[in-house]
Amino acid sequence: MKKHIPNLITLGNLFCGIIATIYAVEKAFDMAALFVVLGILLDFFDGFAARLLGVSGELGKQLDSLADVVTSGVVPGIIMFQLLALNTFEGSFEEIETITEYGLQFAPIQFLGLLLTLGACYRLAKFNIDTRQTDSFIGLPTPAMSLFIISLPLIKMQTDLYFVEILLQNKYVLICITLCLTFVMNAEIPLFSLKFKEYSIKNNWIKYIFLLASILLIVTTKYASIPLIIILYIVLSVIANSKSKETAKLS
Repeated sequence: MKKHIPNLITLGNLFCGIIATIYAVEKAFDMAALFVVLGILLDFFDGFAARLLGVSGELGKQLDSLADVVTSGVVPGIIMFQLLALNTFEGSFEEIETITEYGLQFAPIQFLGLLLTLGACYRLAKFNIDTRQTDSFIGLPTPAMSLFIISLPLIKMQTDLYFVEILLQNKYVLICITLCLTFVMNAEIPLFSLKFKEYSIKNNWIKYIFLLASILLIVTTKYASIPLIIILYIVLSVIANSKSKETAKLS
């Protein structure tokens, strides 16, 4: 029986992803975000449970990716699809609820948001056959991309800063975010692992900087901290990789 426990947790991730998809289609972005976060937590715990019980296998690996395609692929794609609709129809988050009542067809630009879904699916397929990503990542993980996207409408609803509102309703900014995240998910960019093998500052300075900066951002910027933390993670990884290459050349 214990070999099925991690798979049941994975199916819980998929269930959350399906519910989040329904909320995203209905433009209930806060509820969609809640179920995405729950799904991502279950995605973490299924692997933890598999290692704890010693029952990891190929079925669980494939099932995990299939669940992630929904929670961290389909949902962010639909949310970006809806955000692009805000700009296309020049409506507020409340007014967008009435768009379909007038029988308006989708604008072609909205479908660019689904590039996130395609990019996530491609990355997850590569991840399953890539033996290099056991202790760290190459390219941005799909859950990080999903968190980035689900935070955007929450930031818009949270902040009173006019320039933030203008940015998040600018189709060119949204398309740029879509293209950048789709690229970074599948780019050959090594990202440092957040796992600690030991706790010395010398060998883990980049992780400590990241964790301290993340806490500061969460306290000061709330929802806006999510995309900032993910950008910081990528930037610090690039810096760490550059320093590693310099050290290798000197040695």
